[in-house]
Amino acid sequence: MSRLNGRRQEARQKGMRVNVAILGAGRIAHSLARTLVMMTKDERYNRLVAPYAVASRDRERAGAFAAQYGFEHPYGSYQELLEDPEVDLVYIATPHNLHAEQAVACMEAGKNVLVEKSFTANAKQARQVIETSQKTGLLCTEAIWTRYMPSRSIIDRIVSSGDLGTVQTVTGNLGYVTTGKARMTDPALAGGALLDVGVYPLNFIDMIMGPRPIERITTDWVRSPEGVDSQNSTTLLYQDGSMGVATSSMVSNSDRFGSIWGSEGYLMCGNINNVESLDLYDNTHEKIRSYPIPDQLTGYEYEVASAAEAILDGRTECPEMPHHDTLRIMELMDSIRQQWGLVYPFEG
Repeated sequence: MSRLNGRRQEARQKGMRVNVAILGAGRIAHSLARTLVMMTKDERYNRLVAPYAVASRDRERAGAFAAQYGFEHPYGSYQELLEDPEVDLVYIATPHNLHAEQAVACMEAGKNVLVEKSFTANAKQARQVIETSQKTGLLCTEAIWTRYMPSRSIIDRIVSSGDLGTVQTVTGNLGYVTTGKARMTDPALAGGALLDVGVYPLNFIDMIMGPRPIERITTDWVRSPEGVDSQNSTTLLYQDGSMGVATSSMVSNSDRFGSIWGSEGYLMCGNINNVESLDLYDNTHEKIRSYPIPDQLTGYEYEVASAAEAILDGRTECPEMPHHDTLRIMELMDSIRQQWGLVYPFEG
């Protein structure tokens, strides 16, 4: 078991930091490692988290990764990481198809988990992971950074202020050319634009519309040569007459804009994947206000800090991305794929 589990109050009093390990050593793992190093030099976080270990299936790769970022413990197998009782939080940075199995294994070994998006490959796997979190009493949260960033609370305040009037439509798009990566194109890795890129527009819409009932979903996709979605578009029609429109692509670069349309004006959000600007317009299309976005280290620090605080508080989920929100998004993406007829090989 982790050294913090069951002794959280004592850990708080002693100022013990949450030891973070990274499972996987790919691109996103490097981003998280850089963030952890920066957090250790920032007075807001340096007493909260500590970079501790990295695990890869290649011992040399793990060693090089650890040396680059100053991690004390490089492991040449995932099992070695699971057997280390000093690991408090594991960030899972592997392809989507592995998330469920690895998250469950970590929690059964007494490790809290921060699971990179998409949380799992489908809702069935997500339920299994969440059930394991509830059974073990360990934190399990999805690492979709836009849910944790300060820009989210700024948007929430604007929407609730009434300046937009009644919100009727939310749109979001995201596109990057990423076809050179196997994790994006291989069906066996749960590849395709939806789970990796499309999850952001869908979350952008969901953060504003919330769990309001959906009346119907209209969606279509472009099938890649490998058999996954290269790009897609989905319209969510809610029972109250509002709607959301999400578009994503892995074969083209988009403007990445999100927009919130209301009866009294609209809000333009620059880069829904990491909001850079927020501009409010009235019904005459005149810009009446711009909202500053706080400086950040990399943007990943917010999810790490939230996970660490949750662990020290003995919680199994983070308020920014509770289990029911994660499950709702996974069920939505299952529904979208079902309409397309896209089934991953491991789903049978």
